[in-house]
Order: sequence, then structure tokens, then C-alpha cells
Amino acid sequence: MDSICLLLVLLFVYAAVSKMLDFENFQIQLAQSPLLSAFAGIISWGVIILELLISVLLVFKRTRLQALYFAFGLMVMFTVYIYIILNYSSFIPCSCGGILEKLNWKEHLVFNIFFVIISAVAILIIPFKNTAEGGFRKEKKRKHLSLAGCTFLAVILMTGLFIKSENMMHYDNSFIRRYPQGTEKKYDTQIQYNSFYFSGFSKGKIYLGNTSSPLLVTEWDSLLKSNAKHKITVNSDLLSTAVRLKIIDSSFYLIDGNVASIFKGSISNWKARYRWNGSIRFTQPQVIDSVHISFRTIEKQSNQSELGTLYFGNPSKITIKSDLLQKQVDGMFDVDGRFYYDFYSQKHVYIYYYRNEFIVADQNLNLAFRSNTIDTLSPEKVKVAYISSRGEKKFAAPPVIVNKSAAIHKNLLFINSGIIGRYEDKKMWNQASVIDVYNLNDRSYVSSFYVYHIENKKLKDFIVSDNQLYAIIGTHLVSYVLSSGITIHYKKEL
Repeated sequence: MDSICLLLVLLFVYAAVSKMLDFENFQIQLAQSPLLSAFAGIISWGVIILELLISVLLVFKRTRLQALYFAFGLMVMFTVYIYIILNYSSFIPCSCGGILEKLNWKEHLVFNIFFVIISAVAILIIPFKNTAEGGFRKEKKRKHLSLAGCTFLAVILMTGLFIKSENMMHYDNSFIRRYPQGTEKKYDTQIQYNSFYFSGFSKGKIYLGNTSSPLLVTEWDSLLKSNAKHKITVNSDLLSTAVRLKIIDSSFYLIDGNVASIFKGSISNWKARYRWNGSIRFTQPQVIDSVHISFRTIEKQSNQSELGTLYFGNPSKITIKSDLLQKQVDGMFDVDGRFYYDFYSQKHVYIYYYRNEFIVADQNLNLAFRSNTIDTLSPEKVKVAYISSRGEKKFAAPPVIVNKSAAIHKNLLFINSGIIGRYEDKKMWNQASVIDVYNLNDRSYVSSFYVYHIENKKLKDFIVSDNQLYAIIGTHLVSYVLSSGITIHYKKEL
């Protein structure tokens, strides 16, 4: 029995000390746990304190029995924890460090079961206090009942933590990200210039527009192995450098918000024909269908940003939705952000740059809901100064960018975040961009993953198609395969 206690003391002291020496990493590991993410802060300290306390109590004979019950209960909890991870978790995280660093999860399970058994054995072989007639039998029964009670409480506690933590992580997240394994870079190719942007997909091809050469189109296959260049023919001198190319199915659109003009053509011959010209100026155009686009514009009198739709048939019609973008400071800088539309779900999404919020609307820009990203930067940190001599507004201080860019595919929203989360490795933020994934059907946070920098260049633009993410990083075009833990969330509208 003494040897068992000594072995338990060595285990708990070593485990506690190794956690303290690498405490930051220990907290990060707990934050990635599918059971304990939401409670990483309190559990990281609680486990260390409990392991040291049990070790001290095991040394003294007066408290040894109580300590063995604590040790038994703790090891049962560790065992249940691993069993739930292996059988019920949405993903399996990296194994912990310290003494178990080189063991896989199944070996962890065997290791823990061994210590559960020897802890129970130690409890049962401790000399009985009651030597009266029938006392042995009663104390033996009491010990068995106590062990069963400890086991029951440990199972209930870990199951409760699992259910509560999952709910908090997905619906009431306190800015703790999860990084399940599986998402990885697959292809990488050079594209020469950093002026490219994504124009769309068509029949398994990826199309890039170019801000420096608005009429130049580059076509890539899905494996990023071969490309072709096309030159758009358009009989117009109205286009400015603000023109944007959008490709939907077999059609392409040249949309210029500076001169309020739209041209349309077929990718079979790349000849553009005039479709519409107006007086309203706009940015970030999104093609809804063959005769509708959406956009962001500035209301002339209030100088505030608004979203709107345009029917460019005959007669054309513009509809402005002035209540979608909500003013907090000035109605222009504070509502700045990025605008997106997804054909599959027929949803618009607008992400704010400087607040942890995004807007979801239908194809007619009717509000579906407003929601928040998992970071806690809700009060917008935007300071605007008005220079009366010039009649200009400018930032009075550099703003904090919360959401940099995004992509929407089916019911999932992918946001390139600009804010580091709790228990995250700061070094990683110098090596990669973080993509947070949200389920728009149930408004939950799904998980996160890294898109690594290339040649010190960060993620510039990206799009998503089923299990592939394509990104422009500096002068590189790359593709990532999304993990099954993400793609399993693709579902139709609830």
C-alpha cells in the first residue's frame, strides 16, 4: 500500500510541476479540449492545486484514506474524459504534454485505468479501523459503496462539463477558439502579381480578376496546375480602374460603381455588352442573378453608408435599405466592412471591420438576423475627427480591425479575424491568419483554422467551394482542404 501511495505522489507531483513550468501551453491545450474549452481558466489552476493537495495528503497516514479517495476520483475523471473524447467528441485534440507526451489517446486510457485500479486497491487494503464482530464486513461494504459513489460522481461531473462546455463554446463563447486537426494546404502556385482578386467559379475553374488590368482574366483549374489568360472585349471607354469582374456560371459581369455601369457577356467568347448605366455611385457589387445586383453606397445628404439592390432590366429600379447598417459613431467609418452574397443559400452577409458583428439578409436584402463573432470587442473602438477647414472626416486614432475579410458558402460563414483569442499562442499570429467558421443556420461558432503566411505575406483574399478553400497570399495562389469537422456542418436551411 505504501508503494502505491508513493507511486501516486510521484505521478501527481510530476504532473503538477510539469504543468506549472509550461503553464501557458497547458492552458492552450485545455482551451482546445472538446470537453473543457469553456472552463480552461479555472480548470488549469484547479487541476494543479488538486494534484499537489492530494500529494501532500497522501504523505500523512491520518489523511491517506481521504487522499486515496480523491486520487481515485480524479483518475476516474481523467479516464472518463478520455473515453468521451474517443467516442463522443466532434474532434480529437492533440495529446497533453509532460509525462504522457508520447502516448496516444488509447494509451492514455490504459495508463489512467491502471492508476484507477491501484488507487482502488490501496483503499481496499488499508487496515480496517473497526475490528469488532461484523465490523470488517460493514467497512468493506462501505468502501465498495464509496468507490461506486466516487465513480458515479466522476462520470456525472465529466458528462455535465462536456455538455455545458459544448453549449458555451458554440452559442455563448467567451472568445476561446478551437483548432481541430485536418485542414491543410494542398496546392501552391505563383501568380506573379499581387493585384489579383477572386472573380468566381465556373465548371470547376477558378477565375481571377486584376485591379491593374481590369479586362484581363486568369483561369485556373481546381488543382492549380494549369492556367489560361483571357482578354475581355468591351466597346466602351466608360470603365474606370474601379471596375470589378464577377463570374457566375457561364456568364461574366463587368461592374463599375464609379461610373455606374454594368456590362455582361459569356465566358465562351469574353465579349461584353452594355446592360445598364445610371447615376448612383456604389462599391462592393454582388451579382444576385442575371438582372439583379446588390451594393454599398453613400447617401448624399447624410453622408452615411447604406446597402441597396439594383434591377438592371427595363425599366431599371434601385432599392435602398437604409436601416441595415447601424450607426454607432458617424455612420460611415464605423459601419465600414465587407459585403458578400452566396448563390447556394441566397444569403447576403455584411461583416463590420471594427465591431464583433455581422448581418445576414436574404437576396432582397430583407434582414434575417444580426449576430456576433466570438471575440468580445463589442463597443466599437473607432475615433473620428472632423477637419472643418477641409470638410473631411478622418480617423483620430488607428482603429482595431476585428473582421478583415470573409467568404460565405452554403450555410457556413468563414471570417478572417484580426483579434487574438484567449489562451492562444501569440507566436502563431506572426505565422498565420486565423479563419473562424460560423453556422448561419443555428448561429453557432463551429471552429477555427490557420492559413499560413508565405514569404511574410498575409492572407489577402479567399473563397470557399465545398471542401476547398482558395486563398491569395502575396503572389501565391494556394488551396486548403477543409477538415471533415467543418464540412459536416454543411446543411440546408433549417
